[in-house]
Amino acid sequence: MKKIIFHYIILMFFFAGFINAQNHKPVSEPVKDGLLIHITEGYSNPHRVLMPLKMATLMAADKDVLVYLDIHAVELVLKSSKDLSMDGFESLMKMLKTLINDKVGIYVCPTCLKVAGYSESDLIPGVKLAQKEMFFNFTKGRIVTLDY
Repeated sequence: MKKIIFHYIILMFFFAGFINAQNHKPVSEPVKDGLLIHITEGYSNPHRVLMPLKMATLMAADKDVLVYLDIHAVELVLKSSKDLSMDGFESLMKMLKTLINDKVGIYVCPTCLKVAGYSESDLIPGVKLAQKEMFFNFTKGRIVTLDY
């Protein structure tokens, strides 16, 4: 009888361990939140161009960041674009280079680019045409948006 009770106790521990292993979820990395920065201004308003790029550069250290340019802002990311500077900020080209090197997605509105008389081949390397899914797939966390 003692042997039966002993085997029963061993079986209980075995099944308890099996059930616990089935319910245990592997530890995963925490999900980073994302920041979508929307820029509409161009050369006529340097502050509204350089401030969002500065925010993108700062946030990219520990957040997923996507920069979206439309309206007048498409003229900032062309191979023929001039640099832009303002006291208190890095220059436009320096911040764009940093963001591209940090693998931050920089996207332009295809329609706005076409209306401005340019095509994808006119964009600086690392800048891409926007597609709707990129707005939802650049992060697994929450999406915070800053509009400039």
